[in-house]
Amino acid sequence: MVDNVVSSPEEDRHSSRRLRLQTLVRLRWLAVGGQAVTVFIVAFWLKFPLPLGACAALIAALAAVNFYLMIRYPPTHRLYPGAAFVLLGFDLLQLCALLFITGGLANPFAALVCVPVIISFASQPIRFSTVLILIAMVCITILAFSPFPLPWFDGVEINVHTVMQFGVWCSIASTMAFAAFYAYRVSMEASQLADALAATELVLQREKHLSQLDGLAAAAAHELGTPLATISVVAKEMERELKNDDRFREDVQLLRSQSERCRDILRRLATLSAEGEAHLRRLPLSSMMEEIVAPHREFGIKLELVEKSPRKGEPVTDRNAGIMYGLGNLIENAVDYARDKVIVTVEHDVRKVRITVEDDGDGYSPDILTRIGEPYVTKRQREDRAGGLGLGLFIAKTLLERSGASLVFENRMPETAGARVRVEWPRMLIDANSTK
Repeated sequence: MVDNVVSSPEEDRHSSRRLRLQTLVRLRWLAVGGQAVTVFIVAFWLKFPLPLGACAALIAALAAVNFYLMIRYPPTHRLYPGAAFVLLGFDLLQLCALLFITGGLANPFAALVCVPVIISFASQPIRFSTVLILIAMVCITILAFSPFPLPWFDGVEINVHTVMQFGVWCSIASTMAFAAFYAYRVSMEASQLADALAATELVLQREKHLSQLDGLAAAAAHELGTPLATISVVAKEMERELKNDDRFREDVQLLRSQSERCRDILRRLATLSAEGEAHLRRLPLSSMMEEIVAPHREFGIKLELVEKSPRKGEPVTDRNAGIMYGLGNLIENAVDYARDKVIVTVEHDVRKVRITVEDDGDGYSPDILTRIGEPYVTKRQREDRAGGLGLGLFIAKTLLERSGASLVFENRMPETAGARVRVEWPRMLIDANSTK
């Protein structure tokens, strides 16, 4: 049953995540148990007249399908969107059939029609969920015209006025629509946040990998040193033996000179780790800012680095890939949207370290300013730039906040046009010389 309804690769790729079959099976067993207990209480305890055979058949059908799924598929099996749609549609129709023969919308359990729809909107692509909610709307409309009476005391018939029937229909329909939309939005935001955080981790891993290349180069130089020394010794012996042989003299001299050149290259690589431990792994705040700003100076925008605090006693920071990438992204964004100038201001005191990035562009629009830093929200629009996914600023904000920074995004108005980003750390978090 489940295998016969399989989505295309395109459909599956656009689904944020698949519903696990075991989750659906457990919910269905809960529905089977609840329906059985309710029918038992109504028929045998309250002794209301009830089409017991039809109710038992519908409940048994749901239990049989659930039992088949439980023994046919492993607990870890995940449903394609089309298969999940079929199962949720079956649940919806089974419940509506049970309600139809027990009073329709007059049945107090009619609101349970919303459950399969909410599950679908929380976990399935919107096109399947939209079809399911339309089916549910048709079903509750049919329930409003159910000819079967609500099970009640003998001799007493409950007649629900047409206006009340319409009110119940509106209540269920509006609840279903609101709950479905709410579940869909929450699910989409959670999925987008998870994807954006995954992208953040990839960026951070890449930055860390690049910062570790100097150590790998030094290790390679160390490993290649011994075989190269052997080649150099052999080349010297060959030169001594063949120096009077015109056929090989130039070749041997070339071999020796190239081996010496290789030794010089490896010697320089070997010094990277020693130098890096000293000034690449740990560097003053001013040096770190110069390194971050440098790649963004060649784009026709004046980039000014202002140091408000003296360099004497400035913080000494560990090389943090997340901080460097995050600040670099903020500066890159400012350069992209500036008209003529970007100002990066660095200041520090005994308690705090603050970095401010300002540009003279159009600034953030009011609607973006209230949502800035969320994933998949484009930062600003410019006619000569195509809009991106809006992940860059989210990644930068996430990485900087992981280091202990707090960020404030604002426009420079009414001082002057442009945007401003303030990044601030407690000094003890960024200064390697502080006692933490």
